Amino acid sequence: MAGFVPSQQSHTISGEQKDIDLIQTTDENHGEIFPNLPTGKGWMSEHLVQYQGFWLSPKGLNNLMWIQHHFKPRPSDIFLASFPKTGTTWLKALVFATVNRTRYGFSDHPLLTANPHDCFPFLDAYLHENDPSFLELDASPTPRLLSTHLPYALLPDSMIVNRSSRFVYIYRDPKDVLVSKWNFLSKLRPKELPPFSLEEAFELFCQGISHYGPYWDQVLGYWKASSEFPENILFLKYEDLKEQPLAVVKRLGEFLGYPFSLEEENKGVVEDIVKLCSFENLSNLEVNRKSVHKFSRDSLVDNRHFFRKGIVGDWKNCLTDEMIKRLNQITSDKLFGPGLLFDN
Repeated sequence: MAGFVPSQQSHTISGEQKDIDLIQTTDENHGEIFPNLPTGKGWMSEHLVQYQGFWLSPKGLNNLMWIQHHFKPRPSDIFLASFPKTGTTWLKALVFATVNRTRYGFSDHPLLTANPHDCFPFLDAYLHENDPSFLELDASPTPRLLSTHLPYALLPDSMIVNRSSRFVYIYRDPKDVLVSKWNFLSKLRPKELPPFSLEEAFELFCQGISHYGPYWDQVLGYWKASSEFPENILFLKYEDLKEQPLAVVKRLGEFLGYPFSLEEENKGVVEDIVKLCSFENLSNLEVNRKSVHKFSRDSLVDNRHFFRKGIVGDWKNCLTDEMIKRLNQITSDKLFGPGLLFDN
């Protein structure tokens, strides 16, 4: 399977110890850097830390440092990059189904029994405390499908210097991002922390203080990179995917090196992929209604939380006129030049 396959191979004790030592070294570096970083209020954790202009959870910073120092990409790797709640789950399913369309039938497809995040794992979550689970990366077949929420500016040189790996980045109206992210993280917020209101989330979001934010800076980072290296970074808009899913999926196939043949198009393969990966289909599957996804040993998320509404414009039901005006102004100030604006 192109994508994630848990390793069935055994590893020598010496090899495992070496990798554990790498994690411990990363932890030590984290301990030296962390006390000197600015902190801000967290959405699902007590606080976030600002590192090189972006906001991460303390554990997210630790994982970033491991990625920057130890991750070894392959030229054939396919990365899905996104800010949280911009269409990540849907796009993972579409990419996985597109790349693997000759391997599986639509009646017994892995996406019918596994959550998209199980088929297309987060690189950011591979470092689980002192568990060398990232060894599974080396055992995964080519091409590896890996996702990340990291801003382009924080990616290690090993992932971007050779310009051989392919990235797909998706962005979305920040008003919908705010509403969706607040709803999602509120469900994951520990009960020992006080409730987190939409008003608090709005204020922090506008200031750029949210996981992997500021949102607008992350969008601009990938947009500039895609403009400079269009053969390596495909820049997609969530609203376009909603409006023209067939056209976007065909574009995905072409970009990733898995173009749809005329015969496939005539047989309705593109339509079958869109139907398989639709919000209506995925959200009603038993695996996505009753199972959980394990990001780490202490981070479990009910799969149903990944499927809330999947629509464009839900912000109209949640934000005040003042909130809408302020977010639109920030977006206009930040994204007007590149032409990345949205209908208001």
